[in-house]
Amino acid sequence: MLSLSMPNQFGRFATCLDNSKEYLTICFSPSASARQQRWRNYGLSADFLGDYFATFFPGNPQKNGAADDLMQRDTVKAAISYIANELLENAIKYHTDRSPEPISISLFLYEDYIVFQSLNLVEPLAADQFQAFIQEILTAADLDDLFAQQLEKAATGHGESHMGFLTMICDYGVEFGWGFSPQPQLPDLTQVDVQAYLSLKTAF
Repeated sequence: MLSLSMPNQFGRFATCLDNSKEYLTICFSPSASARQQRWRNYGLSADFLGDYFATFFPGNPQKNGAADDLMQRDTVKAAISYIANELLENAIKYHTDRSPEPISISLFLYEDYIVFQSLNLVEPLAADQFQAFIQEILTAADLDDLFAQQLEKAATGHGESHMGFLTMICDYGVEFGWGFSPQPQLPDLTQVDVQAYLSLKTAF
């Protein structure tokens, strides 16, 4: 088991996300029953985030016509909705029932990129398994090979595949940062802080 007496950080992780031009945070009830009843609402929340942040992209000034502007907004909206939904579903799926803390997802808009941040609390085993997968990503010689391996794992039902993370990296060019830290009030639980960086220069 990996030690969590001190925070563990991986990838492109920021201890403080500030100086954002625009940001939005949505919090969700930690109740297991509420999570089951509101599963559809999480997808709607991700779509809302896509709609909201797409309004900040009026179009490419080097292209002409409303059709091009609409296409760019639709592309931005689809990417934001997909990434937000993947992060939110992952946070909800592994959030411990023992925590009174809400699950949250935030989006921060910067000049050249958007940062997604999800926060949830997990049990020690889930934290260890997630960190092991992160190490696979960080040490993989070829992410396409890892993608194929995880796809096979998903097809055969052998363990967690975490295909969403690999899809975000391979298809959207997302850079990830992960933070794991103990909670003073609940020292046997771990807060998982996932940060996803979507470049506005290369993604659209």
